[in-house]
Amino acid sequence: MLLFLNVLSEQSGEGVQEHINMNHNIISVCCVATQNIQDYIGEKKLQVFINYALKYMSDITLPCKRGTFIEFRTGLINVSPVGRSCSQDEREEFELFDKENKIREKFVKSLQEKFPDLGLVFSIGGQISFDVYPKGWDKTYCLRHVHNEQFDEIHFFGDKTSPGGNDHTIYNDPRTIGHTVTSPEDTRKQVEQLFKL
Repeated sequence: MLLFLNVLSEQSGEGVQEHINMNHNIISVCCVATQNIQDYIGEKKLQVFINYALKYMSDITLPCKRGTFIEFRTGLINVSPVGRSCSQDEREEFELFDKENKIREKFVKSLQEKFPDLGLVFSIGGQISFDVYPKGWDKTYCLRHVHNEQFDEIHFFGDKTSPGGNDHTIYNDPRTIGHTVTSPEDTRKQVEQLFKL
């Protein structure tokens, strides 16, 4: 059974790993593969994309704006109109504002129209952001690297499992058993039930 412990830990809150008893199994963590979005797009096009996104965000008014609007990760770009450094209260306020005003949905549509030739996928996830990554680099990307490991089961826990959500593809993949969760507490409850903890 394969668990995405980093996501599990994030969605379950602090201390989840101390509650997982692996029954004397050996756990090995290693990098199997890596892809770089910078190499895929190229620096010049990447800067045009980022500049456009920053300009777009400078023209919208939100309940608040904080720092880290664009987070460059190895395999994707995370875009947060409110800023990733917002507080939990500000995060929740933005989530409600976004549901009413479709801020992220409109932003994604603008990026899709502006950059149709880059081969990018835009996936709204969580409360405050959306991910941008090359087609085929969604959360199912990892499954091609564990295919030969012959796991009996691969469980995936995610909150954005409906179409358009950043968890949808891996949640619905026939190689996984998908679990929709609504909160860290719900994730913890489902994991405890699954593993009879």
